[in-house]
Amino acid sequence: MTMNATIDAAPEPDAVSQRLTFVLAAACGMVAANIYYAQPLIAPISAALGLSHAAAGLIVTMTQIGYGTGLLFIVPLGDLVENRTLICTVITLGAAALLAAAFATHALPFLIAALFIGLGSVAVQIIIPYAAHLAPEAIRGRVVGNVSTGLMLGIMLARPVSSFITAALSWHAVFFCSAALMIVLAVVLRLTLPKRKPVARMHYGALLLSMPHLVRTMPLLRRRALYQAGLFGAFTLFWTVVPLQLASQFGFTQSGIALFALAGVSGVFAAPIAGRLADRGHSRIATIASMLFVALGFLATHIGAAGSMLNLTGLVAAAIAIDFGVQGNVIVGFRAIFVLGHENRSRLNGLYMATFFAAGAAGSALGTLAFAQGGWTLASAIGLALPLASLLYAVTE
Repeated sequence: MTMNATIDAAPEPDAVSQRLTFVLAAACGMVAANIYYAQPLIAPISAALGLSHAAAGLIVTMTQIGYGTGLLFIVPLGDLVENRTLICTVITLGAAALLAAAFATHALPFLIAALFIGLGSVAVQIIIPYAAHLAPEAIRGRVVGNVSTGLMLGIMLARPVSSFITAALSWHAVFFCSAALMIVLAVVLRLTLPKRKPVARMHYGALLLSMPHLVRTMPLLRRRALYQAGLFGAFTLFWTVVPLQLASQFGFTQSGIALFALAGVSGVFAAPIAGRLADRGHSRIATIASMLFVALGFLATHIGAAGSMLNLTGLVAAAIAIDFGVQGNVIVGFRAIFVLGHENRSRLNGLYMATFFAAGAAGSALGTLAFAQGGWTLASAIGLALPLASLLYAVTE
């Protein structure tokens, strides 16, 4: 498929090649990583910028607020604007924000840059529906799962990569390197991706006004979004607070936190497994299993006495279980909402992601506040309550 090809609404069986799937997966991983680079760097960034422990969660929360805003106001443009141009433009916006964060020496400029890093990172959620458009119905779950594997890998590797770079150089270097990577990526995608012009014939205002109607008339969308909200809120709480726990209870340095974060990389295998289960009609089983993984993960954090090797083993097991459950459930959700109508996919995806990313932003902020007030005991109790709430809702389906 050449860069001048145009994707139609009904894809051919061979419309998405392995090479193009790999490019899309790699792009998703590189862009998604931008949301998570700062997560294990809360301590050094907040110290450098003069943020208190209670306010340190804003470093992650502002990026997630920007991401959620982009999901509602930028991602829906995928149903209106030529997709290749939109993807490259949004990635370029992210590159500019990353440069601003790299140069920041005070809290306010950094937090504003973090907001725009989130906005620029929503290119991922334009790419995923774009991949779904390429894929025939019979293998859509598999294709979306494979592309999302890159996304998950980027998420999982972002934390150790940023920690290693910070330990070797500084946290500023993390953002400089990512900005350069985004500029190169935008050029590569411009030269590689086929064009896709949506069939929608409405203006931007009508596009946005149609979104509440989609929420009201599509109960499956509401249910899948709320399922993932509980899991993703728990996920962001865990990964925002666990570096603080590792530093305070185990004396971990930034390199040690990076090595711990590698445990979460195993969650990447959940994406293709969940996609195949969904294609075979086992979405409910995959959903319940994902919720149980996350809940059991938080229970595992209480194995052994605090600060002991057994407790550290429990935290590693928790990282694996939580990441596996969250990534598996999000793919089942993608598969479910993308069959609701190709002409609405970008808006459906934006609504789906915005719902649970709002929960993610709340999870980060609530987690740091809970840790400051009641330590890991209080933070993990809230983390456990979130997947259990999703599970209780799921049994009503």
